[in-house]
Amino acid sequence: MTGVESSAPVVCTPEEVTAQWLTAALGTEVRSARTEAVGTGQIGCCVVAHVDGDGLPPTLFVKLPNPDEGMRPLLHGVYRSEVLFYRDLAPTVAVRVPRARFAVLGEREGDFTLVLDDVSPLVQGDQLTGLTIDDARDCAINLAGLHGPRWCDPALRGIDGLSCPSVEDNVTLQELGGPALEAFLSELGDRLDDDERRILSEIAPLIADWANGRSDRYTLLHADYRADNMLIDPSGQRPSLACDWQTLTVGLPGRDLGGFLGSSLDVADRRAAERGIVADYHRALVGFGVADYSLDTCWDDYVYGLLQTPVLGIFGWMYGTRTERGDEMFALLMRRACRAIADHDALAVVRGG
Repeated sequence: MTGVESSAPVVCTPEEVTAQWLTAALGTEVRSARTEAVGTGQIGCCVVAHVDGDGLPPTLFVKLPNPDEGMRPLLHGVYRSEVLFYRDLAPTVAVRVPRARFAVLGEREGDFTLVLDDVSPLVQGDQLTGLTIDDARDCAINLAGLHGPRWCDPALRGIDGLSCPSVEDNVTLQELGGPALEAFLSELGDRLDDDERRILSEIAPLIADWANGRSDRYTLLHADYRADNMLIDPSGQRPSLACDWQTLTVGLPGRDLGGFLGSSLDVADRRAAERGIVADYHRALVGFGVADYSLDTCWDDYVYGLLQTPVLGIFGWMYGTRTERGDEMFALLMRRACRAIADHDALAVVRGG
């Protein structure tokens, strides 16, 4: 029995993460367990469990639902997405992620438990400083491990619980995204220059056509693949891992790549390295058997995908918990993305289909 297949009950509070429960959930004896809270708990509750157990690392990372039971049904979709990824989809792709030992949804909407191996000494990437070129290259190659194995797999569209937006869904995305971009410009537009503000304004009426475009190429998308959702070894000795699979969807793979490089490198590093990184990503895709997809087409999809950060990232700013760091981060994300869009005339590429 593996953890993700365990019949142990879902637990929703740190107090329930006991040695007895871990023994049942993980299928191995756990003699003691002590938990400590980590993170800000804006969407859910995260704890590190210090354990003494057979065949287990000394610490485990446990993700639990929002402590406010009234909020849990509203967050059910993001919880379901992450459990679905670790339980059912991670074994079918080659992207490097933390090992999941227990991934289960509860009977009530918004109840779930996810137990992952603690990956120390890897640390979360910093969106404000950006990744190094070497780390970004490693993360982009890892992204090919998500995209390549399920490239244009029609079975993706039939997976229960996996988001596959329709044409109508993307019209709604535009109806919501346009006002969100306007609100962002109203509140934080003074942190952008004239060209960046113009680009954001021109994106708003393109959202639906952009999201519906190039539908002949699709795969699993992380949809929020950026520095903050990477786990990086500061020493450079270990490969990166990708985490936070709450936005999992199906769509054009270039959207993940464009969103990643457009937001996770500072502008000078991105300009210097993006051609080579896209080529390395493409080479990795070919290694997973992706055929009839040239490097030129991959580059063009990357440029098309540069709108991912303004189109989807704006919802994180609009509906997330507002903080000064958050405002600073989203302003920086938009600035970087707009510089990339301007560098490659990505709006013209989108208008061209």
